[in-house]
Order: sequence, then C-alpha cells, then structure tokens
Amino acid sequence: MPDEICLKMENICKHFPGVIALDHVSFELRTGEVHILLGENGAGKSTLVKILSGAYRMTSGTISLYGEEIDVDDPRHAQRHGIATIYQEFNLISQLSVAENIFLGRELSFTAGILDQKQMNLNAQKILDDLGVQIRADSPVHMLGVAEQQMVEVAKALSLDARLLIMDEPTSALSENEIKELFRMIDNLKKKGVSIIYISHRLEELFQIGDRVTVLRDGRNVATVAISATTESDLIRMMVNRDLDEHFPRQKVERGEEALKIKGLNRNPFLQNINFSLYKGEILGIAGLLGSGRTELARAVFGLDRVDSGEIYIHGRKEKIQSAARAIDLKIGFLTEDRKNQGLVLNLSVKENICLPSVNRFSKFGFINLDDEKEIAEKYIRELRIKTPAITQKVLYLSGGNQQKVVMSKWLCSEADILIFDEPTRGIDVASKVEIYQLMNMLTAKGAAIIMISSELPEILGMSDRILVMHEGKITAEYKDTEATQEKILFSALGAA
Repeated sequence: MPDEICLKMENICKHFPGVIALDHVSFELRTGEVHILLGENGAGKSTLVKILSGAYRMTSGTISLYGEEIDVDDPRHAQRHGIATIYQEFNLISQLSVAENIFLGRELSFTAGILDQKQMNLNAQKILDDLGVQIRADSPVHMLGVAEQQMVEVAKALSLDARLLIMDEPTSALSENEIKELFRMIDNLKKKGVSIIYISHRLEELFQIGDRVTVLRDGRNVATVAISATTESDLIRMMVNRDLDEHFPRQKVERGEEALKIKGLNRNPFLQNINFSLYKGEILGIAGLLGSGRTELARAVFGLDRVDSGEIYIHGRKEKIQSAARAIDLKIGFLTEDRKNQGLVLNLSVKENICLPSVNRFSKFGFINLDDEKEIAEKYIRELRIKTPAITQKVLYLSGGNQQKVVMSKWLCSEADILIFDEPTRGIDVASKVEIYQLMNMLTAKGAAIIMISSELPEILGMSDRILVMHEGKITAEYKDTEATQEKILFSALGAA
C-alpha cells in the first residue's frame, strides 16, 4: 500500500540545557517512500533522527510505527523495530571482511562456538546480490571504495530486517556515476516496500530521488510538500526564511602575481607530471572523479606526502616542502575534505582550534598569552559568524557549517595567503555554503590565492576563475570560467580525448 503511513512522530520536543532543539515537530513517513528531511545545520534534522534511531531520548511527544506506539530507548531497540541508520561517517571495521561487518555482533557459529564463516559469506552474498551490487562477501572492507562501503552499510541494515532506513548525507563522498548507482539501489528498496528518510544538502539530487520533503527551521516544522510541487528556490526560502538569489556569489578581482607554481610533480602512481600556476586573487577549481588524484595533489603541495620528483615555487622562490610545518611557515593553509578527523581536534575548544597552527604567535618563552588567544578567537568568531555559546565550547558540539568556519578561521589566524580547500562545503547547508563562498571572496579580494577541490560541478563552475580537470593522476584539461560547462568537465574527467 503506497499511501500507508508506516511512521508517525507527533509533537516531538527535545530540550538540552538552555536550548530547545525540537519544538513540537511532527513527521510522517509512508511505506516505500523516500522522504527528504531538509533544513540548515542546527535546524533539528539530526536531533529528530537521533530520537528515532535511539541515540537521544525525546523530552515529550509520541512515535508510532505501523499504528503501534513505541518507545525507542536505545539503538538496539530501534533495530528490533526495523529502524536502521546509515551515517555519513561509516561504521565499518576495515580489516574485517564484508560478511564479518554485516554480521558484526550477530555472528553465526557452530554449537562449539566456532564461527560459521561459510554460512555468513553465503547469507551476506545473498543480501548483496539482492541489492544488485557487485561486491564479494569475503572481500576485506579496506579494499573497497567509498561507494562500495556505503552499499555494505545498506546490506548490514537490511540484514537486520530493516523496514525503515535513515540515510544521512549518503552522496557526500560519491562521484556522479556512484550516485546514479546508489539511486538505482534506493529505487529497488522502494519497490520492496522499504521506507527511507533521506538527509542531504545537495538540492539538485532531491528532485531525482525524493517523493516528499519536510523542511525544518529553528527546531520547528515549516512545511511538508510533494517534491513535484516545489522548486529549489521555494525550498531555500523555506529553509532560511529569505531569498538567496545567488547560490554562487563569486566576486571577480583583478588577477595578481603568481603565488604558486608546480613543475613536473610526480608521486607514483597517484600524480603524473603535474604542471600549473596559481595567482593572487584567483580561485582555481580542480575537478575530477574520486581517485583522480585531486586530494593527493593537495597533500603533496602541503607537505603531507613525499613526492618522487618535481618543483614547487612559492611567490617565485623554489621551496622544498617536506612537512606540514614547513607549509604553514610558507603561509600555506589546507582545509581537508575530512574536517572531523583531519581538520579539527574535536575535544578541544573553538578558541584552541582557531589558534592551534599559530601557537607560536601567542607564546613567549614557552608561555601562551591567553588574553591574546581569546581576543583573536573572538575576532574570527565575530567576523565569520560562528554560532557557538562560548569560545570554550568544544568543537565537537558545533554544527557542520560552524565546524567548517572554525577550520577556515584557523588558517586566517595563521595569516596563510595560499589556501587549498578540499571539498569546502561538503555536508553543510545552503545558507552556510553561501557564507563560505563570501569568505572566499573576502580572501581573494585581499590577495589570497585559493585552490578549490570539489565534487560538485555547479560549485566548480560557479566559483572558479579557472578550472583544471584531473583523471588518473594527470591534468587532462584546463578551462577558463567563461568556456567551461558540466559536459566538458565530465568529458575530461572520464579521460576522453
């Protein structure tokens, strides 16, 4: 029954100390439906699904599944009700096989307690085959790509007889082809009656996969509408309570002197004869599919990975960059694609994260001037509009968009003038994206030079002055902003001549 209501969440409230995260939010999900949950970071999306998945207890409200009121005490309780969550950060053990991950904690064994590896492989393979994915159940997870690991997470959920899947930013690390494969799998799940709550900030894909959308703002319901009856502009207006006429507000500035020059850079097998220049006041976009060498290039320039050969020039001077510390000394900043694991120390405060690369600036004779640290941290919190209750708040508790602003702040604090941004807006909402773009404009207006790596072609096209395209470790094309199109970039990203 396609119109059957399988889930009802009514008047859900969630209070944290000093904060009302959800204020009488109601939500309905139909059987076999993909229901988009949309809103800015901090709107209440994550809190709502954490209540449903058993990670949080609601303050008040009711949850009904297939007409029966339920209490979801913890994640295991949610699983017993057929509710499974696939998070943006995968919950897999890389050294175990696919089958061992799928049945982790529920291993099949003989009466003597010995693992029945053969039966686990057979059962896991059946689930994978039913999903229509080409993955061997006995493959080690560390040998799989990001998209394949995502499929393993789905298979693990289905092994629990999940009837309701929560998918949190499932395409954030996928290429265009991998996204198509994921959508094909989601379509198969819908046909089998599985209901999906789908969280994403990539508005263009919602119209490909969604049936209905519920928008939250400041912990309250704004609207629930059919995807076919709305537009991107309508959704943005509902999310932020204002019009965003320009998604990509690039402000051109006159190109300055050469800031960075790369000559014949090689790192076998990831980078092959890389040559390009970057200029002051410029945003140089780098596009390419996953595995094309984009991130490896960024890591090599920042001194995180040793190169086999090649030359790097900073402001016309040849430099050897063999460590991140040397890159920082040369005023190079690197905003990594994995901000949580590589860009931030989550258990440190906002202030400490902002000042971390510049600690020498605030110290004398081994003592840190805490007043200077406080002053500079407050300056960037104010200028970048970082939403935090205090500079002492742990970064762990900030939204994705605000975490990204903290990462940007630390490189502004270090006074870096060559900045490498790897997926700068991944996993953050539309309004926060625009703020990040405006910060990039501010930096280039002051003469900074920016390399922007992105998997989102509209972002590459909307914010770049020039675009390099990579394929299998090589630069296969260069386009001016006026001549680039999505078709041309994809053509070059696939290695087509």
